[in-house]
Amino acid sequence: MHKHHYTLEQASAVRGWVAERIDSIRRSQANLAELGARARTAISSLDPQTGGSYPGREVATALVAISRALNELDAVDIVVRDVERGLVDFPTLRDGQEVYLCWLVDEGEIGFWHAPDAGFAGRQPL
Repeated sequence: MHKHHYTLEQASAVRGWVAERIDSIRRSQANLAELGARARTAISSLDPQTGGSYPGREVATALVAISRALNELDAVDIVVRDVERGLVDFPTLRDGQEVYLCWLVDEGEIGFWHAPDAGFAGRQPL
């Protein structure tokens, strides 16, 4: 169970803010992809136990931007399902049960919901 549950109005009101974070993650991922093997080598040298070596400014900047955006979304209980597709879920209550308002950032409005175990394939119109 999530701590925060969104009404449709609340989720709709933060769509722009969510889209900005998804776009930031996408840009950072694209930057890492452009760096290619250099980024992969730098990332693989990072060690969660010791911290590893500094991956360089470009790689570090992208990694920090991704981490920051994901943490901001997580802090307000917005679930990122697929960055590439721009798929996010907003926890909500429907008939007393926790479900998700399901939104693709390219959609003009939030128009679907699904049960926690149904995923995108189980989307139903609101």
